[in-house]
Amino acid sequence: MKKTFEPGRVPDAAELADRLAIHEVLAVHSRGVDRADAQILKSAYWPDAEVAYGAFDGSAHQFCDGLPRGIKRYQSTQHTVTNVLIEQVDADALVESYVTAYHLSSVDSPETEMTYLGRYLDHMQRRNGVWKILFRRVVMDWNQHQGVSARFDGPTFSGLALGGHAPDDPLFTMREQVFGRD
Repeated sequence: MKKTFEPGRVPDAAELADRLAIHEVLAVHSRGVDRADAQILKSAYWPDAEVAYGAFDGSAHQFCDGLPRGIKRYQSTQHTVTNVLIEQVDADALVESYVTAYHLSSVDSPETEMTYLGRYLDHMQRRNGVWKILFRRVVMDWNQHQGVSARFDGPTFSGLALGGHAPDDPLFTMREQVFGRD
């Protein structure tokens, strides 16, 4: 049965659960990218998933295997997903989400900050009660490159933990403290 997308319609409990699971997949994907961790990233995709990232079109899991090398050329990245719209029909969903991705490069000379603004168009699918991405197309709306304005010193930032890639990011130390070793 095909449902029509009706903004503002109150979803039932099952649909709310589906939406929460879909949001979690989007957050896990961002974590996998920013921590440069292929295993985390792969957990957001079905094994038969495909991606269209422009420079890479093909197997999502192959994309995930290669991404950490590219991300590690940046000192830091942060992918923020917002404005998530979900059109669901049974076990399939079309998910449009806005993404703002910040990239701090200390490899480039001079150092640069790149901001990417675009959207993810995801065909997500629920299999055996689990949602994952089956196909992702990345759409670029705008980007900006500029010299580094980031500052990591001064009293405002004194003592703060700095983010990084797996396994050095504070997330992995805290997970071990809370849950023990995997």
